[in-house]
Formats: sequence, structure tokens, C-alpha cells
Amino acid sequence: MNQATTESANPSRQDPKTPRFLIGVRIGDALKTVLHDQGKLNLKVGTEVMVESQQGIQMGVIASNKIPNIGKTKGKIPRVLRVANENDFQAQTRKYEMERRAKKLCIEKIKDLKLAMNLSRVVHLPSQKKTIFYFTAEGRVDFRQLIKELVANLRHRIEMKQVGVRDEARAITGYGVCGEALCCSTFLEEFTPVTIRMAKDQGLALNPSKISGVCGRLMCCLQYEHQIYKEMIKGMPKNGGKVLTPEGPGRVLKNDILGQTVLVRLEDESVLTYSMEELKETMKPKMK
Repeated sequence: MNQATTESANPSRQDPKTPRFLIGVRIGDALKTVLHDQGKLNLKVGTEVMVESQQGIQMGVIASNKIPNIGKTKGKIPRVLRVANENDFQAQTRKYEMERRAKKLCIEKIKDLKLAMNLSRVVHLPSQKKTIFYFTAEGRVDFRQLIKELVANLRHRIEMKQVGVRDEARAITGYGVCGEALCCSTFLEEFTPVTIRMAKDQGLALNPSKISGVCGRLMCCLQYEHQIYKEMIKGMPKNGGKVLTPEGPGRVLKNDILGQTVLVRLEDESVLTYSMEELKETMKPKMK
């Protein structure tokens, strides 16, 4: 084995340009932290800093201590540039004021032009002399006149971005029916398909208010335990199906998948709960 192959196979060998430690930074109102290279800066949790981001240089706050950089990031690692100073705080105040003014103006123009769209948030990028307007809509929207009027009032570049309701919920953040912060705003890296079959397999009532998230789509958490439910429901009778119990034949009203019990209405109209073991014992003579 040559030297190059030996080095690539040894995970302890690291590119000298790759930082050994990373630090978590929370940008704006986001709940999710982004790992940054702090370089030679000695930073404490709670320190406000200026960092590189996908939208240029932004202000953030140190949210976590240093952690070893062991396969934590992919691609280029953003850097912490400096500790925020008074000029940065003043620039941030001007940025917020511009976003507030732009949002108010855009809402008024959408109403005047009677556009079928909902403005959700506005992000001003001073370094690029541009403001991005994020909106949701059921279909395509002709917003050419809206852009003209926004440019005439704000006098800088305008960009309109239509986003899905899930992406918007992730950006706005919030809390689910469980009382915890939204999964998409905290730890979910990407969205994966969630189907109504997942709710059926888990025996949930197909009530939109019970199985939908704040975005109005099926809750992402339905997929977390779906495979376990699929395994546990194997062998259980279907709701509405006939079953033989120790007290005689009956019809299944409901399955408790986690408890492995079945609620049955007997022919005399009595309702009893049986464990799967009891039903299996009853079915043994028939199976033989």
C-alpha cells in the first residue's frame, strides 16, 4: 500500500487547513445552531459575533462551546470573523428598521394589487444592497408590478422567493402540540415524505387537527416510530373484523398496538378487552 493510500485510510490524519474544533452559532431568530470555525478567537457562550453565512456577513450569538471537528460538517466551513462592536450593533438596528419598513410596504402593495399571496418574512442584506421577500401561495403569482413598486420606494434590489409551508414553518420557528420546539427548526436536516398510511398504521384518528403540524401538513414525527408500529401490528386483527375470544365470537372495535390488546364487542353486546396472547390461545385449535 502506497503512502497516499495509507494517509487517506487513517482518520487521525487531518488536513492542516481543517479546524480541529468548531463552535455553535445561532443566527437571528433561528433555533438551530450552525457550526463555525472560530479560528484563534477565544469566545464564550452568549458573545455576539459577526459570522459568515449563506446570506453574507450576519450577526449571531455563540450558543455552544467548542466541540471536536470529527466529520461534523460538509463542504466549506463558515468562519467567525470577529466579536461584534458598536458599529455592528448600529448596522443591525438599521437592518431591522429596513426590514420592518419593507414588510409594511409590501403588505400594503399586495393588498392594493389584490395578489393571491401571503408575505411571511423579509430579510434585508445590507452588504448586497438587496431585500428578499419570502411568501407562500397556492400557485404561480405574477408579482412583476409588485416588484416595480417596491423598487421605486426602497431604491435597491428586490428578490421575491416563493417557499413551501414546511420551509416557512422551519424559518419562522414555533412549538408543536407536544409542547416542544418544532423538529424542523431544531434538528431535522431535511424533510422526508410523510404519508397518511403512517397515521393509519399507528392507529391514530384521521382527524386533521390531531395529525397535522403548525404548517398544516402531516406531522414529521409520524415517521419516527412508524417502522416499530409496522412490526408490532403484525398478527393483530383488523378493526371491524371478526375474532374468536374465550367468551365466544366477537367483532374488533379497536387495537391498542403498544399495549398489544384488542377491544372486542361480543354477540351479547358486552365489550371486553383481550390481550393478544389470549386471542392466540383461543385460535390455536382452529389453526391446528
